[in-house]
Amino acid sequence: MADMVQLSTAYNAGITCHAFNGDGSKIAICPNNNELHIFGRGASGWTLEHRLTEHDMVISGVDWCGATNSIVTCSHDRNAFVWSEVNQADGGVSWKPSLVILRIDKSALGVRWSPSGAKFAVASAAKCVSVCSFADEDNWWVSKMIKKHKSAVLCVAWHPNSQFLATGSTDFKCRVFSAYISGPEGKPDPAQPADLLGKVEPFGEC
Repeated sequence: MADMVQLSTAYNAGITCHAFNGDGSKIAICPNNNELHIFGRGASGWTLEHRLTEHDMVISGVDWCGATNSIVTCSHDRNAFVWSEVNQADGGVSWKPSLVILRIDKSALGVRWSPSGAKFAVASAAKCVSVCSFADEDNWWVSKMIKKHKSAVLCVAWHPNSQFLATGSTDFKCRVFSAYISGPEGKPDPAQPADLLGKVEPFGEC
């Protein structure tokens, strides 16, 4: 059995969300506020390396992409940030934030990167899911909306091919949508069907 490790004794209000990096050497957690704390594991144990503070309200979701090493966070402030690791001249690293406008009018509740790392999906209390991808021509994250829910969306999960998205909602239903976006992904590969899900439909089809 693995040993339990206590990262800090300063947290007394719970942890709202957490995510490991690709190799498990770092973990990002939110201590029930607007900050994201990144811990790294070294010879002496886990130590706090970075404190990211761009959000205005409590962070409700975080995911760390193994393909790109980028972090995405979402918050009750209805925005998301994509964090990219930047090497500093002194040999250290910092995390550069990129604001993502989700176009929702209620809190974001959770976020997940697609396996390809080309996009991410944000569940929200606004009865919709924002699927966000990077537009190179505009140097900006663009969100497309899936709105076929009757209540808040609590969770999302990607198919391994990054083209289908499952959502769980408080309307007592789990739905599977096409989340294919032509720009970052190219054309769907007909030689790689989505098992029992069939062919890739236009974005947002259930």
